Amino acid sequence: MDDAAAAEVRTELVDLTEDECWQRLRAGTVGRVAVNVGTAPDVFPVNYAVRADEIVIHTEAGTKLAAATLMPSVAFEIDAIDGTTRTGWSVVAKGPGREPTSLEELVELDELGVVPWVSSPKSRWLVITPTQVTGRRIDSLSS
Repeated sequence: MDDAAAAEVRTELVDLTEDECWQRLRAGTVGRVAVNVGTAPDVFPVNYAVRADEIVIHTEAGTKLAAATLMPSVAFEIDAIDGTTRTGWSVVAKGPGREPTSLEELVELDELGVVPWVSSPKSRWLVITPTQVTGRRIDSLSS
């Protein structure tokens, strides 16, 4: 689609229900975690899974884990877009992050099968417990 045709595409913004947001979160495997590092925000792409109503990320010690567990709240985002039709959706979950330490929970997390794309070792976990989950989609309007 050229720029002129794309400019003529009519779309509308629609709020997703919380259930629709969780459906998308459960279906995904790649998202982004946003944290404050010092006085500036930073965003990290991650592989994840959903356990009950928690977002689970297999990670390693470093900036992302340290910032996420020290902040009162972090943001987690997933999305999908279609540049041709100018449609898509996004879901944002916000809540505290924690690093689990109990052996029982660590074993349970290992069994989720989160497979990071990066081949470096991942021995730590970040669990985000959302207190707010919102989403929107951009739909094409029928002519």
